[in-house]
Amino acid sequence: MINFNKTDVILGEQVSGKTEAIEKVGELLVREGYIKPEYIDSMKRRETVANTFLGNGIAIPHGLPENRDHILKTGVAVLQVPGGVAWNPGETVFLVVGIAAKSDEHIKILTNLTHVLDDIDTVSRLAVTRDADEIVCVLNGEAETATRPAPTLDVSDFDASIDVKILGEHGLHARPATFFVDIAKQFDSEIQVEFDGRSGNGKSLASLLKLGVSGGHSIRIHGKGSDAGPALAALKEAVEQGLGEDQEETAMQQIEHGWVPQNVKATIPGCTASPGLASGPVHQLTQQRIIVEAMAKDPKHESEELGHAIAAARRNLHLLYEEVRAKSGEPRAAIFKAHEAFLDDPEMLAETEELIRRGKSAGYAWRQVIEDRVRILEQHDDDLLAARAMDLRDVGRRVLKHLAGMVHDEPFTPKSPVILIADDLTPSDTAQLDPAFILGFCTSAGGPTSHSAIIARSLGIPAIVAAGPSLLEIPDDTMAILDGDSGNLYLEPSEADIGTAREAMLRLEELRNEEYRTRFEPALTTDGERVEVVANIGKVSEAEKAVNAGGEGVGLMRTEFLFLERDTPPDEEEQYQSYKAMVEALNGLPIIIRTLDIGGDKAVSYLDLPPEDNPFLGERGIRLCLNRPEMFLTQLRAIYRASKFGPVRIMFPMISTLEDLEAGKRLAEKARIEVGAEPVEIGIMVEVPSVVAMAAEFAREVDFFSVGTNDLTQYTMAIDRVHPTLAAKADSLHPAVLRLIAQVVKASDEAGIWTGVCGGLAGEPLGATILTGLGVKELSMVVPSIAAVKSRIRSMSMKQARELADKALKCSNSRQVRALALS
Repeated sequence: MINFNKTDVILGEQVSGKTEAIEKVGELLVREGYIKPEYIDSMKRRETVANTFLGNGIAIPHGLPENRDHILKTGVAVLQVPGGVAWNPGETVFLVVGIAAKSDEHIKILTNLTHVLDDIDTVSRLAVTRDADEIVCVLNGEAETATRPAPTLDVSDFDASIDVKILGEHGLHARPATFFVDIAKQFDSEIQVEFDGRSGNGKSLASLLKLGVSGGHSIRIHGKGSDAGPALAALKEAVEQGLGEDQEETAMQQIEHGWVPQNVKATIPGCTASPGLASGPVHQLTQQRIIVEAMAKDPKHESEELGHAIAAARRNLHLLYEEVRAKSGEPRAAIFKAHEAFLDDPEMLAETEELIRRGKSAGYAWRQVIEDRVRILEQHDDDLLAARAMDLRDVGRRVLKHLAGMVHDEPFTPKSPVILIADDLTPSDTAQLDPAFILGFCTSAGGPTSHSAIIARSLGIPAIVAAGPSLLEIPDDTMAILDGDSGNLYLEPSEADIGTAREAMLRLEELRNEEYRTRFEPALTTDGERVEVVANIGKVSEAEKAVNAGGEGVGLMRTEFLFLERDTPPDEEEQYQSYKAMVEALNGLPIIIRTLDIGGDKAVSYLDLPPEDNPFLGERGIRLCLNRPEMFLTQLRAIYRASKFGPVRIMFPMISTLEDLEAGKRLAEKARIEVGAEPVEIGIMVEVPSVVAMAAEFAREVDFFSVGTNDLTQYTMAIDRVHPTLAAKADSLHPAVLRLIAQVVKASDEAGIWTGVCGGLAGEPLGATILTGLGVKELSMVVPSIAAVKSRIRSMSMKQARELADKALKCSNSRQVRALALS
């Protein structure tokens, strides 16, 4: 029996990084006589081929099997790092448990350690304790931890089972268990391991370690799926050959928090904008009215003041753009670049200057011009123009604050956390919300895909929009529970409801942690059907983030980032280097590169695009590229050159006719021949109803479809998805949109190609479930949604998903769809 005691523990260490942490725990193993100093290098080298992060703040570094001769005796050492050490991106470790495994004596400690993973309170306590005996007591199994009972395994529907003996003296500890997991993951079938009345997921390191299998004992391996036979044969061979290396963790869990109130005074329904639960007092946000003088005596001075105020507002917007980009990424920050364009509107400036010449102050003149335009926009029949009212109001206030001498645009910061209530929030308001004080927000207007809602999701703030004017009647300090998942605001809940909501919030937090720990598990339904979960990215640095988040490739790479905010278009070499860097960062995973998708809504000076009344129905996407063939060929050549370094697919945006597709393919082939590249798969975005209507014809001409649900929804529903009052109706879960997607999938299946979805719907748990049931083969989403969606898919069967999709197709509105649940 291993003698683990407090001399094997170092408390309160500070380390500069993972390497130093491994070195220090290794030095402790050396000092206690467990290993030779050379084994420390083996422990560090192992990190390059496997991830030893176990989960919940614990890592178990150990060496490579070929260096086992450097182990003098079996032992365990613990390095406590109260401040935490970054193990891998998104993984912080507080307890570094170094392992030297010469026999299976440490199996009991490992088993106890994996049980600690289920007990957040115990891990938190051990991370900061000043008593080494407390750590010793827990790992030796002498202290109680909040362990969960092992599940009872129902093997009635498994396809095959085998018995195999764990050979040698080492048992199924970290090193051989990770090797077992690595083999199991090469197959699509579900693998379960049974030992001594308990079972574990064969593709999960933590699950296998909990079994505590010692050397010489037999385990039973069960397989379920199309390749169960080959999977069990490979695992049997691996076990009989001694097992050897690699990694991983558990899967399964449902995303819904499951909380429903029992006794509330009133319920205000809205539209979900950002998921999550929040409980606390409400506070009505009232914007301060900016007072300006009406008349002024010196028009020249007022004109100069206007110029200074606009310049200052532009600087503020640029700083806000940089702040949001750093915090939430380029797509979230892009709206503030658009806001800057309002400041250069020549008609607005001319009208303001005219009022100044008539004796009005700069502040009064600016406000008059802004308010007139906002009023017109809000009443406009054109939904796209109406959607710009809130953005214009936001820009107008920024300039007014400078004209009134109010240079500091401070965000609302209450003394205690509140749920914020407002008529609407500008993107600037939302970006500056502090999640420490703003529990969530609810607006009477707005839409679920508005800029504010998008930023709220990126900040992790629960939010509801389009709740109606009655929302503004709620008195301050009214206790409420905001449910961002259901889209309901519950007023004056009972103490019991408040308590159960807080418990649900804790469960959600635990669930998100579990989803992250299991992010590398494949999205495999319980009945063995796999769905690819990939990422939407917009720049080179996001490729690595996508992989680290569990993405199985890139389903949409937006190339616009290379073309915006510059005076000349990128040349072929610059594009080639960017695309090549992304392909290499994915290390063999597939990437779909979408060709340039910009139009009159983007300010691109070198394209000299004329302003359009409705740029979303004008020259954009493939239309713009075909009208500028040299620029398009430059991009296509760069993409084909990059395809030599990994699996690349090309996707054309905004295709609406077969003629456009044929023209795009001709230019693609010309570019391919010019650079001497091999053919790659070519697909199209399905965003326009005309493509759906002729999906059978399009399917014969492409290798895949990728449905852009955001644009398909707004074109189908004839509603701009950021319209301040109509956006709530532009829901991608509307049956009309789902039926169109079903048509596309049917056509692709009949043609022998596949359909993916790269719009916002793919990143919603309910949306992902329904899309899976419709037969969509690939779901592409923003990076933060990957882990949750993969977990959702692993928690259901394909049979359940299909049944849910069938129900959704029979609904008459999106509210009925959102009320559906798995049977």
